[in-house]
Amino acid sequence: MDIDAFVATHQGAWWRLQQLTEQARKLTQVSPDELNEMVHLYQRSGSNLAHARIEYAADSALVNRLTLLVSDAHGVLYGQRDTEVRRGITQFATVTFPASIYALRKYILVAALLTFVPWAVFQIWLSISPTAFDVVAPAGAGEQYINQDFEDYYSNQPSQNFATQVFFNNIRVGFLAFAAGVLLCVVTAALLAWNGANGGMAGGLFTHVGQADKFWGLILPHGLLELSAVVVAGAAGLRIGWALISPGDRPRAHALTDEARRAGSVLVGLVVAFLMAAVVEGFVTGRPWPTVLRVGIGIGVFMLFWGWTIVYAIRLHREGASTSPPTPPL
Repeated sequence: MDIDAFVATHQGAWWRLQQLTEQARKLTQVSPDELNEMVHLYQRSGSNLAHARIEYAADSALVNRLTLLVSDAHGVLYGQRDTEVRRGITQFATVTFPASIYALRKYILVAALLTFVPWAVFQIWLSISPTAFDVVAPAGAGEQYINQDFEDYYSNQPSQNFATQVFFNNIRVGFLAFAAGVLLCVVTAALLAWNGANGGMAGGLFTHVGQADKFWGLILPHGLLELSAVVVAGAAGLRIGWALISPGDRPRAHALTDEARRAGSVLVGLVVAFLMAAVVEGFVTGRPWPTVLRVGIGIGVFMLFWGWTIVYAIRLHREGASTSPPTPPL
């Protein structure tokens, strides 16, 4: 095909693509049918450009015209996609996730009690009872754990590898706490209590030998955000379990489906929390920095994530913008 025939064959499509590109740029949106047409014409014109560069490379005017046409269409198409992605992320961070957390507030309180009451009980018990201390940590094992193993855990791998390992482990724990809710809350409650008891036993061992500051210095940097995220995942699981116990006027299958769908947004947000906590645990907790600095970083990350969420949750509540249904009574 000679160049004149090539231009005559595709001229109409090029003109239409240019028209749609200008329309989309001015109006910032086009109809779904027009967008599909624009994508098709963009792909077709891209093929024309590739062909022209090979067959008609000597005609720089044609190649430059098609290059400009395809570049403009690409910028508009992918610019719109980027805008939609940013808009979706903003909507999730300022509306969907905060509203979901607000709807879980009663369950979060219950999940926190299930976690931190056993923590407090075991930490206090082990810190004041020599008998309990000797049972949990026989002389040699306890000394090794307190003086070396516990601290080495946070620094015996390259930071990026450790952070990745922690991230996936946190995802697993959070998902288990959530998914176990289908077993009528019992397993989720047990997982939360077990998690808290383990933390309390570790803290009790350090407190018993007068090294509580070392324990909290290694736990708080990442633990503030990590433990709170596990509690919220457990709260979502408790809500699912309670929906099965007391579904109201809904069939239990429908109640399970509804609550699982609503809890999905909670889990997506918690992935971000687990990622932030894993980065802190991998790159901050085990560093030989002053304890105040490491804990300060942990508090800052915790406040960044939950402060943002709580501010928007309260704002949505005050504005009546939350579309979440009322929380089933406990």
